Amino acid sequence: MTGEVRVLVYHTARGAEAVESAYHEVSRQLAGVPGMLGNELLHDVHDTEGFVVVSKWQDLAAFERWERGEGHRDSTAALRPYRDHRRGRPFAVYRVTAAY
Repeated sequence: MTGEVRVLVYHTARGAEAVESAYHEVSRQLAGVPGMLGNELLHDVHDTEGFVVVSKWQDLAAFERWERGEGHRDSTAALRPYRDHRRGRPFAVYRVTAAY
C-alpha cells in the first residue's frame, strides 16, 4: 500500500456554524503543510452535535513531523474548544492498508 495515514479528530458542538467556521480557519492555516494531502469536515447524520475532521497524510512520518512542530498547537487552536472528550481520546490515527 502507499503508506498514507488518516487522522480523525472528533468534535462536538451544539451549532454547526461554530465548528464550520473554526474548521475553515484551521484549514487556511494548514494549507501547504508538507506531507498533508488534504482534509475534510464530516457532520454526523445521527448526532447533530457530532463532527469529525479527517486529514489525509502522505505517511506517518509527515504527520508526526508536523505534530511535533512548533506551529501545531497554534494552527489548530480554533478547533480545540470543540474537541469531543467523551470517547476518552479525541483523535485516532489510521494507516491505509487497502483501497480501491
